[in-house]
Amino acid sequence: MRFVVAITAASGAIYARLTIERLLASPCVSEIALVCSRHAREVMAHEGVSLPVDGRIREYANDDMFAPPASGSAVVPSTVGTVGRVAAGTAQSLIERAADVMLKERRRLVFVVRETPLSLIHLRNMAALTEAGAVILPASPSFYAAPQGVEELCGTVADRAAALLGVDIPRYEWGK
Repeated sequence: MRFVVAITAASGAIYARLTIERLLASPCVSEIALVCSRHAREVMAHEGVSLPVDGRIREYANDDMFAPPASGSAVVPSTVGTVGRVAAGTAQSLIERAADVMLKERRRLVFVVRETPLSLIHLRNMAALTEAGAVILPASPSFYAAPQGVEELCGTVADRAAALLGVDIPRYEWGK
């Protein structure tokens, strides 16, 4: 399986790192196309987040509209600005174009939205994306497994993102 992971400048770059790690842990993942927005790397540096290095990861410039990942999978973490532009159908970057293609091709698209609180405009944009077939996964960690730290806590969101993308990985499931 091939995936596109798009990282915007939303705070919470740990979610991107953990999601990529979860995908790489699965033998069914053959390639991850990585696309970062203009400020994503700055936010990652500020938050002290480094992405994994793996031969299956290929990075593409966000302004390269001819890059192969013009068909994406997950935007993690996603700003509400990216959500709004995709919901409006105004793709101006590779991240937005990849998301737009996923919607028009009726493929799985997951937005891990990290911002809070949300305005009515944000909620309407998320509703529009949901109606178009996307999955909105708020970066709301789960406490069921009694996580022992921030890494484990954020990992509950990354686990859900991987599962929503169809990647079977070991993860905590409440009630089992």
